[in-house]
Amino acid sequence: MMISTWRKRRAARLAGKKRLESEMGGIEVTIPNHFRCPISLELMKDPVTMSSGMTYDRETIEKWIEAGNVTCPVTNKVLRSLDPIPNHTVRKMIQDWCVVNSSYGIERIPTPRIPVSSEEALEIHFKIKTACKKGDQIGCQNLAAKIKALAKESERNKSCLVATGTAGVLSYAFEEFSKASFEENFAVLDEILSSLAVLLLHDKATNCPVSDASIDAIVLFLKSEDLSARRNAILVLKELVSLDYRKVDMLLETEGAMEALFKLIKAPICHTATKASLMVIYHMVTSPSPANAKIIAKFVDLGLVSLLLEMLVDAERSLCEKALGILDGICDSDQGREEAHNHALTVPVLVRKIHRVSDLAMKFSVSILFKLCMDEKRENGGVLVEAIQRNAFEKLLVLLQVGCDQRTKEKATQLLRVLNVYRSRVDCIDSVDFKNVKRQF
Repeated sequence: MMISTWRKRRAARLAGKKRLESEMGGIEVTIPNHFRCPISLELMKDPVTMSSGMTYDRETIEKWIEAGNVTCPVTNKVLRSLDPIPNHTVRKMIQDWCVVNSSYGIERIPTPRIPVSSEEALEIHFKIKTACKKGDQIGCQNLAAKIKALAKESERNKSCLVATGTAGVLSYAFEEFSKASFEENFAVLDEILSSLAVLLLHDKATNCPVSDASIDAIVLFLKSEDLSARRNAILVLKELVSLDYRKVDMLLETEGAMEALFKLIKAPICHTATKASLMVIYHMVTSPSPANAKIIAKFVDLGLVSLLLEMLVDAERSLCEKALGILDGICDSDQGREEAHNHALTVPVLVRKIHRVSDLAMKFSVSILFKLCMDEKRENGGVLVEAIQRNAFEKLLVLLQVGCDQRTKEKATQLLRVLNVYRSRVDCIDSVDFKNVKRQF
């Protein structure tokens, strides 16, 4: 496999060389062999030397190591250390060669930034903890800003920071400064939250201790007028709530938290924040918390059902799935189902989303319809009749034919039995709703 890959790269290099000769009118520009990476055979952009003494391009040797290899690709000797050392001499020689051959279209390779090491990350951790103990706001703020800059600089830096537990250290710092005055510590808390938002997108918040004080501070950022702070707050909150439903109870007890979440959907600041807010609300309404009914009631009173149904009319796939998931959770309560019963958009939107968005959206739509139809007690049929008029019966039949998960299939089957009583009132089927529907094999 390795030989085959090498032959392909060599063929591509020779083809590129011939093209270069043609473009330069027959002038051949040959890259010196010691400037080529032994793995990729391409000009090295960031030459590094391994413990075996061989020099490689950083990107290719790191991929080699990440694949589980512990030997040198050229010498096949076991590497005493897997940490690559920058070879500044070779890099300078390559840059000089690029400058000399610039008239032939060779561009000078930029000087690469040295990636952060585990030792450097741990040193920053120590400095942050020291700054927290001393109450040094400026020092901690600068260190948090440095972490954010390093994380944004490269994926390798971000991976190193994640692996060394930087998110947990930042969470500790946030908690320490949250215990004092929010107004006095606003700047340092804002910087820490911003850094956390960057790291938690690639790390789980499993090692992030969160106290009541921290949740209070995050909610204060959610309620602020600073759009960037609100975005960072909801991104961090999404990771925290998704891993521990106990955070839901903490949010419930925090004044203004649910209103702030609702506002992020009603008056969106960005697509990312809207999706994160929907995810937080989804975890809240579907959590096994004893306060679940109270949470749903609060969101229903705020007008969330109506807001979600209006959003679903023309929302894209990701937003549709999340909004339907929330509605499904809300319809587990009597108050939630009553609110959905009374909204004119409920049945039209739900029936329309079947077969039109995704399997997940279809699953939620069928589940919500099932809960509403099974709860229907009006003599005129109410939701049942409207569902028939919107071609729900035909769509459910198609659903059983194309295939779905077992639970959705059971709900669809029960719905068909109930709806069959009202089939005499059904309108003509709208064939456009079945366009591009495919059977699962």
